[in-house]
Amino acid sequence: MEPPTQFLGATVTIKIDRPLGSAHPEWGFIHSLNYGYLPGVIAPDGEELDAYLLGVFEPVTEYTGTCIAIIHRRNDPDDKLVIAPEGVRYTDEQILALTEFIERHFQSEVIR
Repeated sequence: MEPPTQFLGATVTIKIDRPLGSAHPEWGFIHSLNYGYLPGVIAPDGEELDAYLLGVFEPVTEYTGTCIAIIHRRNDPDDKLVIAPEGVRYTDEQILALTEFIERHFQSEVIR
């Protein structure tokens, strides 16, 4: 499955269903950043396309930002958008470090 590169550089509004500091409903780990989805866009896993929100340091329920990268999972069909405030930049290494709390379970790469 090809990663959703059409969103790279786009301004999108995401819904946050797992805010910063919240516990995962099934696995119990704590979300170290805001995590949500792009409403109405269905990913290959049949759910709405997931998104990590970087650079926002308080819990939010919705956010409009720029898609700065995609985390592509080579061993899972559930790619993630990486959203940040306009003008905020992260290196690939920083993105992987910030999302490690989930991505450590997958073979992930950052796509620009």
